[in-house]
Amino acid sequence: MDIRPNDVLEMKKPHPCGGKEFLVLRSGMDFKLRCTTCGREFMAPRLKMEKNVKQIRREDTDKP
Repeated sequence: MDIRPNDVLEMKKPHPCGGKEFLVLRSGMDFKLRCTTCGREFMAPRLKMEKNVKQIRREDTDKP
């Protein structure tokens, strides 16, 4: 799965605050994510996150 920093992930299950969207701050073997609702940052393993992703939103900065 191609997930890059600054992508917004919509997950199947919500964060305890109720938000389902997370901003990717860092990607690799683990993701560093920030909840867009409450602002909490956390690390999560790639395999677990890739299973729970419903949609990936990305702003295309490659276009002129």
